[in-house]
Amino acid sequence: MKSDQKKQKGFGSTAIHAGHITGENYAHLTPIYASSTYVFDTAEQGMRRFSGAEEGFIYSRWGNPTIKEVEEKIAALEAYGLEKNGQPLKLKALLHASGMAAISNLLLGTLKKGDKILSHYSLYGGTQELMNKVLPELGIDSIIVDLRDLQKAEDAIKKNPGIKMLYLETPANPTIQCVDIEQLSLLAKENNLLVAVDNTFATPYLQQPFKYNVDFVLHSTTKFLNGHGTAIGGILIGRDIKLMNGKMLKVHHLLGGNSNSFDAFLLTQGIKTLEVRMERHCTNAMKVANFLKQHAAVASVNYLGLPSHPDYEVAEKQMRHPGAVLSFELKGGLEAGIKFINQLQMCVRAVSLGTCDTLLSHPASMTHYGVPEADRIKYGISNGLIRMSVGIENIDDIMTDLGQALETAMT
Repeated sequence: MKSDQKKQKGFGSTAIHAGHITGENYAHLTPIYASSTYVFDTAEQGMRRFSGAEEGFIYSRWGNPTIKEVEEKIAALEAYGLEKNGQPLKLKALLHASGMAAISNLLLGTLKKGDKILSHYSLYGGTQELMNKVLPELGIDSIIVDLRDLQKAEDAIKKNPGIKMLYLETPANPTIQCVDIEQLSLLAKENNLLVAVDNTFATPYLQQPFKYNVDFVLHSTTKFLNGHGTAIGGILIGRDIKLMNGKMLKVHHLLGGNSNSFDAFLLTQGIKTLEVRMERHCTNAMKVANFLKQHAAVASVNYLGLPSHPDYEVAEKQMRHPGAVLSFELKGGLEAGIKFINQLQMCVRAVSLGTCDTLLSHPASMTHYGVPEADRIKYGISNGLIRMSVGIENIDDIMTDLGQALETAMT
């Protein structure tokens, strides 16, 4: 039975059942299709599949059944509860080998020489470097302003007629800045701009950008969607089905940034627990943020669940919960940060985020190492900033570990 015939209504049910079709061998789970290519019954069938006259798999760089299921599942989650003209919103998703592959597909598939991107402070380091070091050589430049100020966004658009895309990452990495998707999307549409949102930190459970008429949403599926740190991946979801099945799909095929059936299988299983994991992640993160805020060793905490955060109200408007990622600065600066990280016993010293265990990293020397120091400081990524992805362990164990490491940092 096709998943859409099961009429699941809840988000958690959609995460488990969407995209799944029981195969001819009646396997409970869609198998790992470890095949590079697919056979044709006749020469004519092969011709029809290549021409698009007949649906079917051809070559795994162009998709396979394991990949197709997770694409449809994520598209269903991003469209969950949304309607267009009284009908469920239809979206098209393309699974990639990494989040950076998905971002590259988006930018190279929509922009050309002379076009510009309008974006904001504090993007993921890889995205920032792509915009600074790769795209300019192709004649595509980026304009970075503080998009939390709508007037600055409007001024930038008026001064730069070459802007073709508004690229948002909210919450942003690692300062946890949050921009108003609704207001920025309205402004962009008034000026005929494409709007893309990196929804990695929030996931479709906490935030649904398509609600605000954006054109594209993308994720590093490596993070919360997978949830277990077992596979690298990225997804690009689009509203314009014709565009996604046309040029975007062609660019995806030709760039070769496709995923594989094993990673897709792991991602599918991880997504099934997304709702329950995110509830626990967010509950723990709120308690950790309050704990850090009151600790004598901590100078500041960036977490959208704290009323002191400048973007608190925006996050409340567009997010179900304030998320599972925070960052903080120790009063002792970089030296205290090194002591703190080295003293951790249960919490894990690692980049990435969204796994079941708690991860801490030092952005200035790790994820944003390739971003010039002056830009990092300008964007709020100081040398003493620590990023924390709060896991789903017992909250008392998390805070005990943080507490003993903070005491060491104060000495």
